[in-house]
Order: sequence, then C-alpha cells, then structure tokens
Amino acid sequence: EVQLQASGGGLVQPGGSLTLSCLVSGLTFDGHTIGWFRQAPGKERQGVGCINNRDASTYYTTSVEGRFTITSDKAKNTAYLQMTSLKPEDAAVYFCAAGVGFGLSATHYPYWGQGTQVTVSS
Repeated sequence: EVQLQASGGGLVQPGGSLTLSCLVSGLTFDGHTIGWFRQAPGKERQGVGCINNRDASTYYTTSVEGRFTITSDKAKNTAYLQMTSLKPEDAAVYFCAAGVGFGLSATHYPYWGQGTQVTVSS
C-alpha cells in the first residue's frame, strides 16, 4: 500500500520559515516525482513545486520561486519543502503527492497524502 505522510505544518509569522516533510512508503522513492500542492479556503488546489527523484531536477510555481526549496533524502524516503519569507497568502493546507510524471498538474500524481495546515499570521 502506497502511503504519503505530510507533516510539519503550523503557525508562523510573516517573513518566517517552516519546513514540511513528506514520508513515502510502498513505492520506489527514487523512481518517482514528489509534488507539493496547496489549497487555501475557497480556492483551487495549486501546484507549488516538485522534485524528480531520478535526476534531482526541481520545478516551482512562480509565486514561490526563490523562497521555497524542495529536497529529497532517499535514505529516509522523505521529501522536504523548505519555505522561507512566508507571506499571508502562502497560508493553506499543503499536500504531497507521488507520480512518475513531472510538473505541477495534479494529473501526474496518482498517490496523495493527507494535508498539513500552514498558517501565516502575526
């Protein structure tokens, strides 16, 4: 059974930093792309960024480029989303997902974890 477990969400002040983790089991971690998505209340789910574990390439949506970084630890089957310079508009439920494609379309990812809440507020 494929499982993705996102964790690390919480409350952070504007300008602060937070790192989310995504623990993956049940599939070949280094053969998959891990994508990060977010959904704010009343808004559509948005692709944030992804990492291709086959070659470590990454891709980010424009609004987070330069502020967010995705990495993977293959020994731990875990992907990370490091978020810095957080803004109130970054507040959302963040999800990780796994697939064999690459990009920010949800259709690339058949496997999804539960979300973790990120709140950005003073």
